[in-house]
Amino acid sequence: MQNGTLLAALDLGSNSFRLEIGRLDHGRILRTEYLKETVRQGSGLDADRNLTLDAMQRGWDCLARFAERLAGFDKTQNRQVRAVATQTLREARNRDEFLTRAHQILGFSIDVISGREEARLIYQGVAHMLPQSDERRLVVDIGGRSTEMILGQGLQGQVMESYRVGSVAWSMKYFPHGQFTPRAFEIAEIAAKAVLDEALTVYPASAWDTAYGSSGTIGAVCDVLTASGFPPGMVTRAGLDWLLDKLLKAQMVDRLKLEGMKDDRRAVIGGGVSVLRAVFDLLNIDQMQAAQGALRHGVLYDLIDREQEQTDLRSTTVARLATKFATDTSQSQRVSQVACHLFRQLRSNRPPKEAARIQRKLQWASQLHEIGSLISHSDYHKHGAYILDNADAPGFALPELHRLSQLVLGHRGKLRKLELNIDDHLFIEQLICLRLGVLLCHARLDPDLKGLQLSTDDASTRSFVLKCRNGWASAFPQSAYLLNEEVLAWQKTPWTLAFHAA
Repeated sequence: MQNGTLLAALDLGSNSFRLEIGRLDHGRILRTEYLKETVRQGSGLDADRNLTLDAMQRGWDCLARFAERLAGFDKTQNRQVRAVATQTLREARNRDEFLTRAHQILGFSIDVISGREEARLIYQGVAHMLPQSDERRLVVDIGGRSTEMILGQGLQGQVMESYRVGSVAWSMKYFPHGQFTPRAFEIAEIAAKAVLDEALTVYPASAWDTAYGSSGTIGAVCDVLTASGFPPGMVTRAGLDWLLDKLLKAQMVDRLKLEGMKDDRRAVIGGGVSVLRAVFDLLNIDQMQAAQGALRHGVLYDLIDREQEQTDLRSTTVARLATKFATDTSQSQRVSQVACHLFRQLRSNRPPKEAARIQRKLQWASQLHEIGSLISHSDYHKHGAYILDNADAPGFALPELHRLSQLVLGHRGKLRKLELNIDDHLFIEQLICLRLGVLLCHARLDPDLKGLQLSTDDASTRSFVLKCRNGWASAFPQSAYLLNEEVLAWQKTPWTLAFHAA
């Protein structure tokens, strides 16, 4: 990316939606604008884990305002803007209803990310905003419905986990009427420790030198303590005890008046403080520094990394999965080369950078198309899809990983098992190129591609034609037979494939 490029990150959190816009300047991102709105989607999940219409509307209204600010960004390539959603939309059973409308309003896709991916991006945001050093860091982020903890050093997060405990969820459950009592705090802290207790062995005090708190609850607590004369930029045990005493004396949220506390934080401070106190007790923390970086900053720096394959963490993740599941590297490379060769014939007019990004994803599917074979050769494509849908895959959003799993699932066999979208031309093009790549490499040898030409028959890209040179079909009768079978497979879909053998 060039210096001066504008980048934007949206964090659709359980309590607040945030928009961070920055300008790239020699590897650093300098803020140009920051918008935040308290949406409280996390409090809009009903007993069946569905978002209420009111909660969805609050989110849509906020995104409409953000969309106006993003109007100047390019929507065609989606390289400069990324929106991520966290725990509330991970949980919501009707999240697709919200996301479909949200995408229409915002104009950019929204990635629901896993808890560990959220933790990774939080660490990236925190680390990039800190002076570089060799200190071992513990980073804690208490959000509305989840808490992320990370151990890392420099820019590298090493141990990452997400726990389903947060300020909004705990406030709703243990302070439902806004009443602050000693018993309510006692129960809330015990409950938080029950969720977080495994962190005691994963994040022992011996594993880190400095504790940092990111965003949300910890930032709000730090603001209050600083305004009341405690060490600036720091949360201490003494400060937490003082704050708890203030909450108990107020007795009710409505009576709470603390310098430094914003109005939008008051309703969820009870849950946030109880979770933070549980973290301090469990991990034996005496003091925690408030970090400037957060999830949205990590998303911005990740946008830069994704531009180059050598820095794209997703490529490293794919290679790790391929090694872990002992794929045939030679065959994967063979299939990748053939699939990408055919894809370039279909889309030869794409800008080079855009073509490279699309082909990278086709290469990933080729690398992983046989990962299910380690479980069983029978239906290995189904095993591979299951692995991808359930794997920890740093760098990938959940929908992105599912799309990859659908390519792996569809690389062989009948097509009706797939979630095919008639308007998703790019996925169909990737799928047909992958299937043809696997088919042409059926002998696990480099195929003869001379004279093979894949094209589309019309502007809607609903009809594909594969042509071969004179004598190719008779020279490779098994491949020709398999191609004719592939033609039949596509006849049962809205798309068609024709094979013209001379």
